[in-house]
Amino acid sequence: MTEKPNVIVIFTDDQGYGDASCLNPDAKFQTPNLDRLSAEGIAFTNGHCSDTVCTPSRYGLLTGRYSWRTLKKQGVFPAEVPCLITDERMTLASMFGANGYDTAMVGKWHLGMNFPGEVDNRDWRQPVTDMPLDKGFDYFYGIPASLNYGILAWFEGRYARVPPTVYTAKKPNNRHMDYRIMPPYENTPEETLEALGTMGMEVAPDFIDNECLTRFTDKAIEWMQGKEASAKSGKPFFLYLPFTSPHYPVCPREEFWNQGDCGGYGEFMIETDHHVGRVLDYLEQSGLDDNTIVVYASDNGPENSWRGRIEEFGHHSNGIYRGGKRDIYEGGHRVPFFMRWPKGIQNPGRKCDDLVGLVDLMATFAEVVGAELPADAGEDSQSFAKILSDSDTPHERLPLINHGAGGRFAITEGTWKLIMAHKDEPLELYDLANDPGETKNAIGDHPEIVADLSDKITRIVCNGRTTPGENQANDTDYWDDLTWISSEDYQERQLR
Repeated sequence: MTEKPNVIVIFTDDQGYGDASCLNPDAKFQTPNLDRLSAEGIAFTNGHCSDTVCTPSRYGLLTGRYSWRTLKKQGVFPAEVPCLITDERMTLASMFGANGYDTAMVGKWHLGMNFPGEVDNRDWRQPVTDMPLDKGFDYFYGIPASLNYGILAWFEGRYARVPPTVYTAKKPNNRHMDYRIMPPYENTPEETLEALGTMGMEVAPDFIDNECLTRFTDKAIEWMQGKEASAKSGKPFFLYLPFTSPHYPVCPREEFWNQGDCGGYGEFMIETDHHVGRVLDYLEQSGLDDNTIVVYASDNGPENSWRGRIEEFGHHSNGIYRGGKRDIYEGGHRVPFFMRWPKGIQNPGRKCDDLVGLVDLMATFAEVVGAELPADAGEDSQSFAKILSDSDTPHERLPLINHGAGGRFAITEGTWKLIMAHKDEPLELYDLANDPGETKNAIGDHPEIVADLSDKITRIVCNGRTTPGENQANDTDYWDDLTWISSEDYQERQLR
């Protein structure tokens, strides 16, 4: 295709596989715009995030490389820390930019930033560094991390529109069992301690949690409107739009209250779906719809409140799958994953059960725009572009690695999933074709599969890449989560 498509990646936060009504016939709320993406594109029903919490999953999405190859082996980052993506690392944004695209990020970053000064001694006249504008994006509007980490303000470019000069902490939420980040705010950490029992976090006087989705969608559409003429004249755009929902705080705007049958969480998902519809409406009204790829996915499975929703509402955020956020089981990393591209998808409205990962977007988009990835980029990314243009050709994914928040590994090839031993946790083997809920550990029944998958995950970890090509070094030496590999074996393989 000679005319390069515009690309929009909408990334939700803690949304489970069962939180899209087209994937869950028993959902207690409807998501008509997500259903539209599925009906007019492809629903990847075997699509996986690369990790089961925010920071590493976002790293995998944007780089095509597993985050556990970096210094971040477990958990997530705070708001203020050197960015996990190094300046020399290719990202989706820098790849698109090198191929003639305008690029923007609007929403939640959560990969680390450097802020001027320290708490109680900030100089907000100075720029924020080591942030999206240093990783290939031309434009940034958003927040640094999850709302419970602070330094909350509406950042545009390298500066906060209104600096985060006051303080707050979590407050009661009357629509969910979590918390709110909302005024009134205190002037000092000491006042916050007296009012809320903790020293609190930095926040801008004009910040309020339930404005995130509206502001992010407004800014995304505003930015696309500014690029509309150039997009029509041959300079496409790439927009990364990571929403903050349905991650805590679950804070739907009042106009969405009492919609659906799943309490505040359902209301928040309905609001999220509404903003997806706003993006789709803009594309249609602007005439950009036909040659714009819209990808929609979640960074990991649902937060622990998924259990309560089953009991109270009969809604399964994780669908038929086991576990949720942080877990190595399918509910932790099998996520809603849709792609719509009217001009480029053959036979839209289909479901694809082939194994794919969000880490694969780098290679897929590179193939779509005719770019060749260097040896040190997208090392774990395998293109599935042929699925878009040829609905009859099966896609055979190289073994896909998943990773839990606590550092545990799993490898899936075809329908077999091997969860690796991790400290005191033993090996587990599941036949996902016959046991998608991972209820029967078949570890003793198929020793040949266990041996084969163990060998493959060892090679993928130690070679620094999944795909064919020159071996690459991981960013660290051996680490303790590699329970099944000896330190000596790791070092020997790294030197090859």
